[in-house]
Amino acid sequence: MLTAYLTSFAFVVLAETGDKTQLLAMAFATRYRWSTVLWAVFAATLVNHLLAVVVGASLTRVIPMDWVRLAAAFSFVAFGIWEMHHDRLNGEDRRSGRSPFWTVAIAFFIAEMGDKTQLATVALAAQYGQILPVWAGSTCGMVVADGIGIVVGVVLHKHIPDRAIQWCAALLFAGFGLWGIHQVFPAIPWVSWTLLAAIPVLVLIFYAVSRRDRPTPKK
Repeated sequence: MLTAYLTSFAFVVLAETGDKTQLLAMAFATRYRWSTVLWAVFAATLVNHLLAVVVGASLTRVIPMDWVRLAAAFSFVAFGIWEMHHDRLNGEDRRSGRSPFWTVAIAFFIAEMGDKTQLATVALAAQYGQILPVWAGSTCGMVVADGIGIVVGVVLHKHIPDRAIQWCAALLFAGFGLWGIHQVFPAIPWVSWTLLAAIPVLVLIFYAVSRRDRPTPKK
């Protein structure tokens, strides 16, 4: 249980760093009290990630565990590629309503649907088959990551390059994904060599995605 909790916590913190929902939390923190934003993020994440872990845990009842672990490993590699995508807000930070809490909670819940942190939670629940530890770990990870974004993110964002953060997170995701594939096929030598050869290929893919999604400077 502790392993599932700590892994879920670490993965979600990584996935949320520089993510669209973290940007959303930072934007709302410039309009509302930081405590209101943080509590709203916590409430939205509780509901959103409960749905994610229930879906993920149920997969192991109908699909062999090795298949689930392999799919989860490939998904982590995909998260690494996704991490290099330049996230932008699409108007979510301009939603309004009578209650700041419900404004933030509803907007955050919608923004998190289908986001990589939610999909990472589904994959982790499928891999470990434990609802409560993964739910608690992923929720705490979101609160910590978005709390950092709310409290010090605006200041740090001016001094730490976005691309440096994205590259570190992407490489860690890819590393965990490749290691997960290796664990499914530990006795097959050619798999290990193939995974090693995949590292420079992934780096090139990361670079290509990074270049493609880089914002065009305004003239």
